[in-house]
Amino acid sequence: MKDIKYCVFLFSLMALFSCNRGIPGKDRLDPKNPVSLTIWHYYNGPQKRAFDQMVNLFNGTEGFRRGIFVESFSQGGISQLFEKVEAAALKKAGSARMPDIFAAYADFAYSIDRLGVVAELDPYISGRELSGYIDSYVEEGRFDSAGSLKIFPVAKSTEVLMLNKTDWDTFAGAAGVSTELLKTWEGIAEAAERYYEWTDSLTPEPGDGQAFFGRDAFANYLIVGAKQLGDEIFTVDEGRVTVSLDRAVFRRLWDNFYIPYIHGYYTSSGRFRSDDLKMGEIIALVCSTSGAMYFPDEVTRDGWMTYPIECMVFPVPGFAGYEPMAVQQGAGMVVSKSTPRKERAAVEFLTWFTDEKRNAGFSAESGYTPVKKAANDPKVILKAIESLENIPEQLSQTLTVAVEQVQNYTVYTINPFPGGTEARELLEISMVEQAARDRAELTLLRERGGDAVLSETESRFSSEAHFDRWFNEFRDSLLSAAGTAAAAGRF
Repeated sequence: MKDIKYCVFLFSLMALFSCNRGIPGKDRLDPKNPVSLTIWHYYNGPQKRAFDQMVNLFNGTEGFRRGIFVESFSQGGISQLFEKVEAAALKKAGSARMPDIFAAYADFAYSIDRLGVVAELDPYISGRELSGYIDSYVEEGRFDSAGSLKIFPVAKSTEVLMLNKTDWDTFAGAAGVSTELLKTWEGIAEAAERYYEWTDSLTPEPGDGQAFFGRDAFANYLIVGAKQLGDEIFTVDEGRVTVSLDRAVFRRLWDNFYIPYIHGYYTSSGRFRSDDLKMGEIIALVCSTSGAMYFPDEVTRDGWMTYPIECMVFPVPGFAGYEPMAVQQGAGMVVSKSTPRKERAAVEFLTWFTDEKRNAGFSAESGYTPVKKAANDPKVILKAIESLENIPEQLSQTLTVAVEQVQNYTVYTINPFPGGTEARELLEISMVEQAARDRAELTLLRERGGDAVLSETESRFSSEAHFDRWFNEFRDSLLSAAGTAAAAGRF
C-alpha cells in the first residue's frame, strides 16, 4: 500500500513538473499557492447543474492537484451576461470586477476584444492539442487580424427539426403524407399546407385550419439558407464587411416562409416555438439542440384539453437540390487578459473540461454538442447518456441527430464585424414582422366576410411588387445597420 501511495505521489510530482517545465517561477502553477478563477456564464436549469457539477469535480481532482480553484456564476440570460461583462470591461461605476473567464458568442467577444481586455490563448495550448477540436469551432475563435485564438470552444449547438409525433401520426394517416416531406423547406411548406387543409376540414367553418410549423432564431434561416443557395450575406475581411443580397435567393427564402405564414400554415406567438407547440398551435418546429430539453411532453389545446405526446427528431431541413447545411452556434469561453499564471490556469481548466468523455457527459445533460472530434460520435454520446439518469428521450434523439449532422453537413457561421449584432437583429425580425402584419390583415378580412377584398389582398401580398417593396426596404436597413453602404455586394 505504501508503494502504491508513493507511486501516486511521484506521478503527481512528475505531472506537475511536466506542466510547469520551462515556465518562469512566478508563472508556474503551485498547489501550495493556488490560483482562484471566476467564470461568468448564462447557463440555467439543467445546463447550470451540469456545469456546476463539472466545476466541483475539477476543484476536487485536477484543480486540487495543480493549484487551481474555479468558481462559476450564472448571470441570468445571455443579454444580462453580456451587459455585466461589458460594464466590467469598461469599469463602469457600480460594476463588478472583470471575471477571469466568461461565456461569449463571437460577435460579443469581438466587441469586448476591441477594448483590449481579452487574452490570446495560443501560448497556452499546442497545435497538436487544438487539432483534436473540430476545426470550424477553433477557427470561429480566431476573429482578429492576427488570427489569434480568442474564444476557447467548450460546447456548441446546431439546429434540428422536432415533431409532435402523436398529432403527426393522426394527420399522416388521414392525409397520406410521409416524413420524407420534412427533409426540405419546400416539403415543409407542402406538409404545412396539407395540414392546414386537413384541420380546416374537421370543422364546419371554412378558413380555420391550424398552423403546422414555426421556427426559433429566424436569422439562421436567412443566413444559412442564403449560403446554401449560393449567396453569402456577410463576407468579412479584416473587420470590413461586404453585404450581398441576391434578389432571386431572397425570393426563394420569401416563398418558403412568408407565403406559408400569411396563409396560416406557419405561425409564431409565444416566446419560443416550444411554447406554441405546447399550446397546440403548431406540431413541428426548428430549434437549437440546446433548447431540445424544453420540448413539451404534453399539449394543452383550447386552454383545457391536455394529452401526452411523443417526440421525433430530424435533421434541419434544407432547400431541395442543394448540399445540406446547418448553423454552427453556441458560446465559447473567453479568458480575460491578466497574468500569464492566471491565463494558463484558465486554459488548463478549459482543456480539462473539454476532455472527450467529460465533454460528452456535459453534452448529454445540457443539449450542446461536444467540441472534440473524437466525442462527436453517436456511440460516444449514447454511452454518455446511458450513464446518466432521467435524461429526456427527446434529448437523446436530438444529440444523436445533431452529432451525425455535424459530421455530415456543412456547418456555417458568420464572422463577427462592427454592427454585426444590429444586422443580425434586423435579419431576425424584418421578414417575420412583415409576415405577421400581413397575416393579421388577412385574418381580419376573413372574419369580416369580404371575400372579394380578401382574394385581392392575398394576390397583392403574393405579388412581385409586394416582395420588392419589402426587399428594397430590408436591403437599405441592413446596409445601414452593418455600416457598409460603401461595401455593398450584389443585389
